[in-house]
Amino acid sequence: MKVPYLAQAALLAIIAGYPPASLCADEHDSKAIEDLVGRYAAARESSDADAIRALFTDDADQLVSSGVWRRGREALVEGMLGSSRRNPGTRTLDVESVRFPSPGVAVADARYVIRGSDGAPDRKMWSTFLCLQSGSGWRIAAIRNMLPAPRN
Repeated sequence: MKVPYLAQAALLAIIAGYPPASLCADEHDSKAIEDLVGRYAAARESSDADAIRALFTDDADQLVSSGVWRRGREALVEGMLGSSRRNPGTRTLDVESVRFPSPGVAVADARYVIRGSDGAPDRKMWSTFLCLQSGSGWRIAAIRNMLPAPRN
């Protein structure tokens, strides 16, 4: 008998002592993560250093599409503001999925587009956000920005 993948994953999670992801979070948590990513996009768009800073854990990091690592909240803020100056255009992030691998941990995948300005082409990427829940709410602990691989 062939067991569906999700059933296998749930069974392994139960055996390992972890509740299935659907039991770790509810729709309210998914909405909170989508809102967090939305606040991040708005803070980036307005180049608001304090608003950006407030969204991250102290030890947050980011791997940008060029391969550069930014480590620590202040390096992220400085890098993001510099990137916005060097790469003008409207940034949008549309969350496509949120999952909760364990309580207080969320992974959000989003389509990330920088609309070209002055005739420049749009830059289309993916961003993955690792978010942690604390007493003060959800914060971003890591971001991974990726350019899609070219299709053959």
